[in-house]
Parts: sequence; C-alpha cells; structure tokens
Amino acid sequence: MESNTTFSRPLGFFIVGLQFLPDSNYYFLFLTFVYVGTLLGNFFLMMVIWQSEALHTPKYMVVFSLSVVDVSYSTAVIPKCVNQFLFDSRFVPYDLCLTQMFFVHYFYALESYSLVLMAFERLVTICFPLHCDTILTNTRMFGIIAFCWILALSSFAAALVLIGRLSFCKPIPVVFSYFCDHGPVFQVACSDNTANWRMSIYLTSTVILVPLAFILMSYVFIIVAVSRMTSVEERWKMFRTCSVHLFLVAIFFVPFLVTYTVALIYSKVDGNTRILNTSLSAVLPPFLNPIIYTLKTEEVMEQIRRFLRRHPVKPLP
Repeated sequence: MESNTTFSRPLGFFIVGLQFLPDSNYYFLFLTFVYVGTLLGNFFLMMVIWQSEALHTPKYMVVFSLSVVDVSYSTAVIPKCVNQFLFDSRFVPYDLCLTQMFFVHYFYALESYSLVLMAFERLVTICFPLHCDTILTNTRMFGIIAFCWILALSSFAAALVLIGRLSFCKPIPVVFSYFCDHGPVFQVACSDNTANWRMSIYLTSTVILVPLAFILMSYVFIIVAVSRMTSVEERWKMFRTCSVHLFLVAIFFVPFLVTYTVALIYSKVDGNTRILNTSLSAVLPPFLNPIIYTLKTEEVMEQIRRFLRRHPVKPLP
C-alpha cells in the first residue's frame, strides 16, 4: 500500500530489446539505410508537390502532410535506436523518455489519420464526382488536416499526463522495447495503472481500429461505385489509383494486426519477434510511402519528368 501512496519518480529507464536480436549489428545498419532513404524520398516528394502547381490539390495536400509526418516519425524513432547501438547508451533520462514517447506515438497517429484522409478523398472523388470540387477544397482539406494534428496532440498529451502520475519502485526500471513505448513503460510502474490501461485501449481504438474500419468501409462504397462504371478504362484507372493507397494501408496496419492477433490466439508472442515486427512496421512505411507514391502515381511522375526537362542534369567535365 505504501507504493501506492508515496510518489517515486525514476531517474530514467533502461531500454533493452533490439540489442538481443540475432545479428543486431546488421539490423542497425539496415535502420541507418532506411532512415537516409526515408529523408531523401520524402523530401524529394515534398519538393515535387511544392513546386508543381498542378499538384496543389486536396489530394496532394494530404500526401505532402504524410511526407512531413514520415520524416518526423522516423526521426523520432531511428536516430535514438542507432545511438543506443553505437554508444551502448540504453539509459534514457525520465524527461527525454517521455518526450520520445509523445512524439513517436503522436506521429504514428498522424500516419494513421493521413491514410484515413486519403481514403476519404478517394471516397468523395469516386462516389460523388459531380460534387467533388465543392466538397473537397484546399481550404477545407487544410482545416481537416489541422483538426487531425490537434486531435492527436490532445490525446497523447493526456496520455503523457497519466504517465507522469505513476510511481515507480525502482530508480531505473527496465523497459523491454526498442524505444520508450507507452505500454511497456506504464506496465513497469508499481502504482495503480488502471487509468493508463484505459487510455491505452482508447488510443488503440482511435488510432488503429476506428481508422482501419473507416478505410475498409470506404472501400466497400468505392468498389460498389467502380462496379457500376461502364468504361473498362475508367475502372482500370480507378483501380490503379486505389491500389497505391491500399498498399500503403497494408504495410502500415497489417504488421500491427498480425502481432496482436497472434498474441490473442497464443496468449504470448516471443519478445524478439514482437520487437522486430513492431519496429519494422514503424520504419518501413515512411521509407516505402514516397517510393510507392512516386512510381505508381502518373501525376507525380509527369511532374518529375517536367522538372527534369526544365533542370537537365549536366555531365561532369
């Protein structure tokens, strides 16, 4: 009972997880490569959208926002992981741990909300083509994006406040994860963490389950609308457009769903398997998103070709 009434704030947390993976040194090299590729790909995509007036549309406002989120999300996760490996600095001070926790989860939520906005844009464009220009304006889409950023901010700020109220029995608790993860951190507290569990369920619902349900429901209506199109060429065009988004949805949501579905069936997932799966699901979508959108979207490729024609690469003398 004393641990529940006496508040004890730890000096920090000892993060263990990735170091125990087999051949972890190769994995950290892989993370470094992924991070550099993420920065280059997303900054390039942002530059193309920024400089091409033809892409200043609600659709590409969401894509631009997603690229900003991808860069921020990867920066919140990967550099600290690589730093832990290079300098064996697995101790994270308390305030820094909570700061990383906030930004990683914040940008993870924004990644999810961006995929929802893409589904919403596809839904309006395909199912309501006559009213698309009035429903989706740049001003309205900017307002929706801003609302998503504020919603995520308020949700994870509340989660951080609840973490700050927890008491820890050890001066440096051990957290088995690859970063200062919300769940593993509050579970090592020795005070009552019921409110944290409830917040975790709320966040999982609003960041994973509800967005995924909205996306799947959107595609039910989209499939019905596409099936009514008489032109085969138009159907194929819609399929190509939606396939890009569906692939982004798959690489973001599927690893999470597989991990926690297996956990529900078998009650326990091997720690290394869980960490490897969740870390890959964190770093791969920001890396793949700009590549997929650049190569699979004809509008973006056309703007890239125009950019290269205006700025030809001159050979070295």
